[in-house]
Amino acid sequence: MNMKKSIFAVCDLEASYACNLTEYMNERRSTPFEVQAFTNLESLKKFAAENPIEILLISTNAMCDEIKALDIQRTIILSEGEPLDNLEEELAVYKYQSSDQIIAEVMNFYARSQPEVQPISIELTKTELIGVYSPAYQAEKTLFALTLGEILGERKQVLYLNLEDYSGFETIFSREYRSDVSDLIYFARQKEGNLIYKLNGMIQTFHNLDYIPPAFSPADLKSVRYEEWMLLLEEIAAYGEYEVIILDLGSLVDELFQLMAQCGRIYVPILEDDISRARQLQFEKNLKAMECQEVLDKMRKLHLPIWQSGGRNADLLERMIWGDMGKYVRNMLEAAMN
Repeated sequence: MNMKKSIFAVCDLEASYACNLTEYMNERRSTPFEVQAFTNLESLKKFAAENPIEILLISTNAMCDEIKALDIQRTIILSEGEPLDNLEEELAVYKYQSSDQIIAEVMNFYARSQPEVQPISIELTKTELIGVYSPAYQAEKTLFALTLGEILGERKQVLYLNLEDYSGFETIFSREYRSDVSDLIYFARQKEGNLIYKLNGMIQTFHNLDYIPPAFSPADLKSVRYEEWMLLLEEIAAYGEYEVIILDLGSLVDELFQLMAQCGRIYVPILEDDISRARQLQFEKNLKAMECQEVLDKMRKLHLPIWQSGGRNADLLERMIWGDMGKYVRNMLEAAMN
């Protein structure tokens, strides 16, 4: 059972803005706060007198000495671009940008103000780690992993993490990411704050699936050590919101076999042409040579349906979920339960 969430208050005299931002934050399943909207100072002061507020995000025209006097842990100004000379004690974010970016900036501020928390072992949590990897089947492997995450997300809290050298996500999802998983790892290396709040500011959502933007540069991905991946996974597991983490694995990952061994299941899409079979055979021989029988035992080889490309990127996941790939995944999961 999760502990009661701390309160994140949004105060803006422009009622539609405060309510829309609050609604958006509450719809994010990963939000680690209870978010409350306030459109006038009296209701905010009354609430604050009876309830502890962890974060207050307040517009410039609502900020005043009365608000400064309230017992609030962290106040952040919603700025419209005006000078903030009289508010030098508070941090500020620009009001008229995407909700995702506002949340990212606020969580970044907050993460750095919180002490680092030592994660518990991933083995002591109820988080299931699922790996997806193939030595020869790249595009369809990721389509399968995304579809698996979306379908599992219909009844569970799922986080998808892509660890491939080139994911193509900005094109696939028609989004630009200002930060990605390599920034999250860099933050963890600095040991300057609580990683889980930094994580929350980066999480993106597509339908039922949460994901962290993949590394833009393969060099950034290659520089991350196995121990750092495990620290990140343990932090996420300790957070307690996610029941499943899906790792879409690529060959640049440090100590790939060790990371695969941490997974409860490893799905391996395979092809039957000569070259693909040869690569799969070499992969399995390598596992045996490295005495990674545990990984071999967890592998479940899959013959995925043929993917018919075409259509807009924006429709990609819908076509997967309700097309042949979605049917395949649903049947696979149903068979596993019987």
